[in-house]
Amino acid sequence: MLKAVNRLGRGARLVSSVGTSTLPMAIIAGLLYAAFFVKAEPAIDSLAVRPIERRDVFYGLAAPDAGTLWAAGSYGKVVRSDDGGASWRIQRTPVVSHLQAIAAWDGERAVAVGNRGLVVITADGGKTWQEAQAPRSEVANKLVQVRAYPGGVAWAVGELGAVLRSTDYGASWTRALPEKDQAWNDIFFVGQSGWMVGEFGQILRSTDGGASWEQVDSPVKNSLMSVHFRDERHGVAVGLSGTAVVTADGGQTWREGPQLTREHLNCVVWDGVSWVAVGDKGVRVTADAAGTDWKAGRIDERDLSWRTQIVKTADAYVLAGANLSVLRDDALQVLGRD
Repeated sequence: MLKAVNRLGRGARLVSSVGTSTLPMAIIAGLLYAAFFVKAEPAIDSLAVRPIERRDVFYGLAAPDAGTLWAAGSYGKVVRSDDGGASWRIQRTPVVSHLQAIAAWDGERAVAVGNRGLVVITADGGKTWQEAQAPRSEVANKLVQVRAYPGGVAWAVGELGAVLRSTDYGASWTRALPEKDQAWNDIFFVGQSGWMVGEFGQILRSTDGGASWEQVDSPVKNSLMSVHFRDERHGVAVGLSGTAVVTADGGQTWREGPQLTREHLNCVVWDGVSWVAVGDKGVRVTADAAGTDWKAGRIDERDLSWRTQIVKTADAYVLAGANLSVLRDDALQVLGRD
């Protein structure tokens, strides 16, 4: 009887020992199962995408009213601000190619154009963007500028003489001029008067809303990148190697302004007081209303970024290019750097 009890005791101890020794194995198995099959819920706040990042490049800006801003740029990215540039949010587009320019009729309707002849439009403030079809060439299709005008009219220009027109808020497009082995870089209208500038200093002028165009003599051979008019008679165009040309007769004749910089000038605007042009290496060139008194400097001595566009808001300038920036009271804030 005692032997039986001793055997029972040894068996109990054996069972206890086996159970204890298998406990770590069970823990390890449970951890492996959790690692492979149990997926933790991501912390959404920590993974939130910033609307503007260091790697972003923005080529175009639109400011349809005092508070609303759109910026478009690399890989189809579009961001919007409703407070004059103080804060921004991402708007998803259906494209991944670079968008070179954006224009807006109002706070709801806008159009952006870019590489491969892409055109995207929105009619709901950018909540949704959809791709629109535009005529394309078999050779080159990059669209570099788009402008929006009352009544749903829009003009876009680009490579291989692309001059496209829309009358339905960018939903459909037609060619206004045949293909040509040169690029048009900008187009601008005041009423029925229009002007185009492009490679090799070429300038076209229209007096019938773009139905017909005539070439006018240009005093320069450098490519012109941007043109802007403050009324039907007074305009300025700027371009490569610091080129600037001025007209006071509606673009019939142009005179060359002083060359104050060798840097490329990519955009010129009339801000209500003076002409302002920006370009490479942070350069800024200004002129009086008549385009006779010119001055050159930098947007900020600490910033040598290239700029493709500048727009004026109620109390600041917003700049696109190597980064998105706000210039207020001569203090430059580069967005996405904090």
